Amino acid sequence: MTVAVPQTGDPVRLEIDGEIARLVIDRPEKRNALTPEMLAAMVGLIRTIPESARAVVVEGKGAVFCAGFDLSLCVDPPDGSVMRALLTGLRDVIAALRALPIPVVLAAQGGAIAGGCALLGGADVVVSDAGAKIGYPVVRLGVSPGVSAPYLFGSTGPGPARAMQLDPGLISGTRARDLGLVHQCMDRPEEVVPEGARLAGELARKPRGGMAATKAWLMELEGLAGDDRGSRALETSISLTGGAEERELLARALARPGTKV
Repeated sequence: MTVAVPQTGDPVRLEIDGEIARLVIDRPEKRNALTPEMLAAMVGLIRTIPESARAVVVEGKGAVFCAGFDLSLCVDPPDGSVMRALLTGLRDVIAALRALPIPVVLAAQGGAIAGGCALLGGADVVVSDAGAKIGYPVVRLGVSPGVSAPYLFGSTGPGPARAMQLDPGLISGTRARDLGLVHQCMDRPEEVVPEGARLAGELARKPRGGMAATKAWLMELEGLAGDDRGSRALETSISLTGGAEERELLARALARPGTKV
């Protein structure tokens, strides 16, 4: 039996299906663009995952896993407070996922961009598709993607991580797999979520104690235990919020035809 908390229709929800917990972003009309309220709800839902769950799948409804922040919310007020709330919430979601003692599989079909790409850092295994668009284009908005850097370094190593953080371009799912940011790359987007569920089922059969101990040790090896690096990364990102450069570039981006969020 599947139980949804809160009710279906909310932009984020938790579904418990046997031993698998599914954290679902369900705002496809906005390409699952994130708001501060959604990120806060995600943290709360992660903390309610029952002890009976043995694996987690993070997924987004629609053609795109997550296009990042809902930038339309960041114009007013112009003091950067909304962007700070978004960045803080994003860090909190990643940290909450990383702290789980059970494996986390993230299914990123179609695209994982900016804040959506940062969410990949909360997963143990990432599934995407060959044509997906992945990356951190926020430097073109005067925003630092530094909040995701500690997790990206652990996935790709310092060279590729530096390139992805400083280059506002996007890469394909195939290239992300080659770099280590994506672990399994499907041919078609519609294959991604089912494959994520299948992998979660396999991981759920692993011994719980061994999995929890291994995840805790990996956090130490990556220097993320205690979240000191995560906190300093957040400080780097929020240090620029509300500045003149960000306000100008954000307004220019939102004025462009075709801007979705």
